[in-house]
Amino acid sequence: MKTRIDLPGVIPVFPLPGALLLPRSRLPLHLFEPRYLTMLEDCLKTSHRLIGMIQPSVVPGRADNALHRIGCAGRVTQFSETEDGRYMITLSGLSRFRVQAEVEGFTPYRRCEVSWDGFERDRAGCEEDEGFQRKAFMRLLDRYFTARDLSADWPTLEDADDELLINSLSMLLDFTPEDKQALLEAPSLATRRETLVTLIEYALRGGEGDVMQ
Repeated sequence: MKTRIDLPGVIPVFPLPGALLLPRSRLPLHLFEPRYLTMLEDCLKTSHRLIGMIQPSVVPGRADNALHRIGCAGRVTQFSETEDGRYMITLSGLSRFRVQAEVEGFTPYRRCEVSWDGFERDRAGCEEDEGFQRKAFMRLLDRYFTARDLSADWPTLEDADDELLINSLSMLLDFTPEDKQALLEAPSLATRRETLVTLIEYALRGGEGDVMQ
């Protein structure tokens, strides 16, 4: 039985380039900076225990700390402290959010006013992808792993349900932060799968030209 969480209007955010969290996925994090240790301590005092993962927004010619407008919040479901005071935590993805404004205050970490509107599907249970052609996708993935000289636990990948497979690969594969943002913002699982296929095919072409054989 799922625990209902009242979604807060303000959450701490962790800007981390290239780190992607998706609903119903898990993201391990290693916290060691003092500001993020404080963030964790404050988070664990709340009933929701939510932290928002978000990508910094790189704007040419600007050196500010802008953030993308859409991130994903996860609940701290595991944490352990090392002997030297660092923390290993796991965030379980709950829902995407849209940044309304950054909150000015005295915390060393960043906080944002957020809206959860438009992301109700994230909180409604696992998604289906009726157009998913798994065999063709696995052949493409095999080519990608071979080209990158990567190993994989193929039985686990083949047994994973559609959502777990697509979301896990979106989080784990080595794409640029902007590509990760595109995967995050995909409005549905099918759209995310289409984006993922496009990125894999592009990587196989080496960014240009014909697909590598």
